[in-house]
Amino acid sequence: MKRIYSVLVENRAGVLCKVAGLFWRRCFNIDSLAVGETEDPTVSNMTIVSSGDEHTLEQIAKQLNKKIDVIKVKTFDESDSISRELILIKVKYNKDNRRAIMENCEIMGAEIVDMSTNMMTLQMCDTPHRVQIFVNSLKGLGIVEITRTGTLALTKCST
Repeated sequence: MKRIYSVLVENRAGVLCKVAGLFWRRCFNIDSLAVGETEDPTVSNMTIVSSGDEHTLEQIAKQLNKKIDVIKVKTFDESDSISRELILIKVKYNKDNRRAIMENCEIMGAEIVDMSTNMMTLQMCDTPHRVQIFVNSLKGLGIVEITRTGTLALTKCST
């Protein structure tokens, strides 16, 4: 089972290390971690995706709330949120695979952001599930390097 934690923390040196240390000491798994400043430059938002059994996921929330630098912890499931991930993929292309790469980009809504005589850098921003589908579709087509942001998420707007 996966859970998303949206953690507002004080934006100062060492906070990320303290939060990561909590996960390390208690052997909690981090599937994804993204950190960025909020509209208030003194506050950062950590979006942490973690997996485990129900007890483990509850313990993560409790332990995060105990941290002095933590202002607020919101937890939600993937179904309760809008989530996105950015991925950049560098692929080697030739006359045999160029068309297949471009078709995959068109189908999945990715774009070519850089190109040389035999390499392309592709960009996609979508749900983590669709990003993984895109990566799987490119396997065997010359992936050289991948970098991903990790999941960013907000709860869905209530009506």
